[in-house]
Amino acid sequence: MRPDTTLELLATPAEVSGVRRALRDYGTDVQLCASELVTNVIQHLGEGVPVTVRVSRDDGGRTRLEVTDPDPRVLPVLHAAVDADAESGRGLALVEALALRWGVVHSHPGGKTVWCELGATAPESGAVPGAGAVSVVSV
Repeated sequence: MRPDTTLELLATPAEVSGVRRALRDYGTDVQLCASELVTNVIQHLGEGVPVTVRVSRDDGGRTRLEVTDPDPRVLPVLHAAVDADAESGRGLALVEALALRWGVVHSHPGGKTVWCELGATAPESGAVPGAGAVSVVSV
């Protein structure tokens, strides 16, 4: 699998919509996951943090999305339930629902990559994509 698209940006709210536009050919699910992962960088590390977004497809049509940031200490946390009135906290639940699997790789000493893989087609009726398929890896 080789990256088909690589975006280098500073994480800001304006860039989130730019990421969605740049990834429109990959479909709504990839756009939503990318949006949520870049937004997590903004919320937990701050605006202006350098981010790399990579999207690649394998021969079977599976898409891998990676968002790399420079802080290896701040890891994403999937919340089991979020208060209905809460303004945030649903991003990783959305990624979990859309992705076949997702996780975190400590990609280099000064950073991490949050990744997810999405299937070539919509899941069969009744299937729950990504259920329990989270991994954290140190490299």
